[in-house]
Amino acid sequence: MRPPARPRVPPKPVVAKSAMSAPPKAPRASQRRPAGSDAPTAPVPRPRTGSVPRPRTAAAARTAPVPQQKTQVRGRPTVSTAMARRLAEKRAMRRHRVLKTVALWTAGAVALGAVVWALFFSPLLSLDVSRVEITGQGTTIDVAQVQGVVAEHAGVPMPRLDTIDLRNQIMDLNGVKDVEITRNWPHGLGVVLTSREPVAAVPAEDGIALVDAEGVRVGTVPERPEGLPEVEVGLGPDDAPALEAALRVLAGLPPELSSQVTHVSAATRDDVRTTLASGQVVRWGDDSRMVLKVAVVQTLQQAAPEAQVFDVSSPDLPVTR
Repeated sequence: MRPPARPRVPPKPVVAKSAMSAPPKAPRASQRRPAGSDAPTAPVPRPRTGSVPRPRTAAAARTAPVPQQKTQVRGRPTVSTAMARRLAEKRAMRRHRVLKTVALWTAGAVALGAVVWALFFSPLLSLDVSRVEITGQGTTIDVAQVQGVVAEHAGVPMPRLDTIDLRNQIMDLNGVKDVEITRNWPHGLGVVLTSREPVAAVPAEDGIALVDAEGVRVGTVPERPEGLPEVEVGLGPDDAPALEAALRVLAGLPPELSSQVTHVSAATRDDVRTTLASGQVVRWGDDSRMVLKVAVVQTLQQAAPEAQVFDVSSPDLPVTR
């Protein structure tokens, strides 16, 4: 069965879209003039077209150009001109300091080299033999030999002169016991000698040997010098202890007693004997307690001047004969 037909509805009137959306027009100026006013009215300015920004549509936003961002290259920073100038100035100052330091060191090295050359290699401070002063030669040192040794070093700059080597060369000369060398700037030397003076005469195969207080042979003469006692002891190595004991006894005598001694003998180091100018013999034994032994001998000489032998080998129990 068919449904009943719907009743017809008349269509709605069509209204223009522009008429619906258009705002009501403002009344004209002539219409808005107040009644009874004859003064003219200023025209109302109309807004400029385009002064009001229009909203951007999505399509415009999609098609708008995108501003390019500045990209920075790594490894090379952007430096301003002022900064570059300052960096260049710093580099120049650094180079200047380096060059100045090198120049100063070079000048110092040259000056030092000049000083070293002047002191150690130039003749400015060389040794002049004529300005060498030698003293203390005594009676046993040949001064000509000393001068000859010094002359071998003539012309050597004073700072380079080896005074130790020069001293050793002079010490090897006969009769020299000690030597002291000083520099007398700028060209001279002072040489002070200590000679070995003979204290005894020892018979030898080639004559009379002169020995000092230490038993060192300082010379040879054909005859015994006056004033030196003759020591009857051998000069061989086996006789050295006896010779040393005899010389120590002589060294321990006072001048008033040593001047009387004419002969000394020593069979051993414990049997030293001296013969006086009067012919009296003094038996000293060894060289110990010499001060006491000398005092005893002097007392015995006064107490028993007629005695020929004074035995003070045991000074506490002296014996005279």
